[in-house]
Amino acid sequence: MKVLIDILSEPAILVALIALIGLIAQRKNMPDTIKGTTKTFVGFLVISAGAGILETSLVPFGAMFEEAFNVSGVVPNNEAIVALALSEFGRNTALIMFFGMVVNILIARFTRFKYIFLTGHHTLYLAAMLAVIMAVAGFDTVGLIAAGSVALGIVMTLSPAILQPFMRQLTGNDNVALGHFSAVGYAASGLVGKLFKDSKENSTENINFPKGLGFLRDSTVSIALTMILMYLIVALFAGPSFIESELSGGTNFLVFSLIQAGSFAAGVFIILSGVRLVLAEIVPAFKGISTKLVPNAKPALDVPIVFTYAPNAVLIGFFASFVGGIFSMFIMIFTGGIIILPGVVPHFFTGAAAGVFGNATGGFRGAITGAFVNGIIISFLPVFLMPVLGDLGFANTTFSDADFGVTGIFFGFLANYAGPIAITVSLIVIIVLMAIPFKKKKQNKIT
Repeated sequence: MKVLIDILSEPAILVALIALIGLIAQRKNMPDTIKGTTKTFVGFLVISAGAGILETSLVPFGAMFEEAFNVSGVVPNNEAIVALALSEFGRNTALIMFFGMVVNILIARFTRFKYIFLTGHHTLYLAAMLAVIMAVAGFDTVGLIAAGSVALGIVMTLSPAILQPFMRQLTGNDNVALGHFSAVGYAASGLVGKLFKDSKENSTENINFPKGLGFLRDSTVSIALTMILMYLIVALFAGPSFIESELSGGTNFLVFSLIQAGSFAAGVFIILSGVRLVLAEIVPAFKGISTKLVPNAKPALDVPIVFTYAPNAVLIGFFASFVGGIFSMFIMIFTGGIIILPGVVPHFFTGAAAGVFGNATGGFRGAITGAFVNGIIISFLPVFLMPVLGDLGFANTTFSDADFGVTGIFFGFLANYAGPIAITVSLIVIIVLMAIPFKKKKQNKIT
């Protein structure tokens, strides 16, 4: 069981296996098969390495922020809440994850929703949440695994599906989908961006810097300098004694902040390099899956794949989403009840992507406003999610991304007020609706 979890939760291995199957299905020769599989595997490891560097640099920023402004509350973090859930529901989580992936493939094969979700760690996280909710609903072991698997397969399919119109506009083609459980926030950002209807000239990538600041057109430089400024400001408010005793291990607080900001920029650079490598291999390899096993299937890949389309929007979206989180936090403080602190890691990854989608539909103003709305969404959804998680809802952390909130609140409401029967009926109805064929109309470009 542990081996199964390890394999299915590692996107590098999972996507490399998919690439291998696709290349074999196309009857590629041995050298091309080895090259495509290996480069896909290494590319995802490069992305993971970059993401690891980002998270390592963002964690102290969050601690500095809390100390600087004297705030405390619940910090949404997928890894933390899943670690707690696995201690009690590990076996059920693994089985839900495995059979949920099977359900996803079956839906892609036999319905009009041709999306195969390949972000293994997000699949694991949602499987863990569904295991908890189905247990709260009162399912026995077999029913829990069956209901959880079908629910997981449905969300794995619908999450990329609702975002695909925006992905088509962003990428200019229909070859790849986004497999990241915050599609509700990204779609909201794209819709908000459409309110501005800015032209491409007003894109975040076409910002007109003064001649003397032309070096800021280099995204690595602009990201590094912006993050250095942010870190140094927060560090000055947090104070040297806290940073040097709790975070830096005695290193001067300004030097520590400078290194963390530079590491952040390095992480973004590494991620963008890995994305280019993976997309160059996985899309052609996936044609074997599409033509032989699941006709017209699209790979739904992790969120960094969109970062290359608008690197400036990545940084702008992060800041706007984080500001949305701070805005939401103050509302919660004044209204009482649960206070959700703006987690830096979820606001970066979801805010960055929201900025990219907002920019695609509404230019610079769309990126800012759409990401700000995303920040509000991922701040308030956890407030309503925590009560439906049973004992896990009393932990000092919870699930962070939008789709976890929407999914958990929907099934949690059914679990608390109507039990297993309502969940079972809802799953059957959703599957039937997804299976109904429809006459495909001519695709209209989103404007």
